[in-house]
Amino acid sequence: MTTLEQLSQAIGNGKAKDAKVFAQRALDEGTAPGDIVDQALVPAMAAVGEKFKNNEIFVPEMLVAARAMKEAMLLLEPRLVAAGITPKFTALIGTVQGDLHDIGKNLVGVMLKGANFKVVDLGTNVPAAKFVAAINEHRPQIVGLSALLTTTMPAMVETVRTIRASGCPPVKIMIGGAPISQQFADEIGADGFAPDAGSAVDRARELVGAI
Repeated sequence: MTTLEQLSQAIGNGKAKDAKVFAQRALDEGTAPGDIVDQALVPAMAAVGEKFKNNEIFVPEMLVAARAMKEAMLLLEPRLVAAGITPKFTALIGTVQGDLHDIGKNLVGVMLKGANFKVVDLGTNVPAAKFVAAINEHRPQIVGLSALLTTTMPAMVETVRTIRASGCPPVKIMIGGAPISQQFADEIGADGFAPDAGSAVDRARELVGAI
């Protein structure tokens, strides 16, 4: 098994210390940091997302895999920056105004990072105007809106409407959360819906390819 395969396996198994060791070994062997990300980290997190979608693993397993990925990235990020390598796409995410839930949002953020997106997380209880300001500042390709409460679904409607009417750079808007459905996404003019974090990455990839 190659070092990259061992790294990918360590991430999938949530072995943070091993992930760090194999990431360092890959660097010592002369593997380019970008190749380590593309050939080990991204496939590992894609496999984790697929298992999550299929109910083969659950939130705790996703979190430990994400922690292992982060350990590897701590070594790789300074080298990626030094080499001028940055993620091709940016995703802006946040939970809409009135909603303080963030577990689903955080999982989506982790999975997007694992898919080599730059992620700007605005947190929870985010007003529509703050999304617009962040779009103007960060120029993302994707905006992800989360809501867990049925009572905050109107805030999601308002946020989509505000973004569309603001004149900010064009973005693809993706929504998700327990009460959210594809039908609701269609009704409010969102570009995409995802029922879980693994699906969110697949949908985000489709949407950025469509811009």
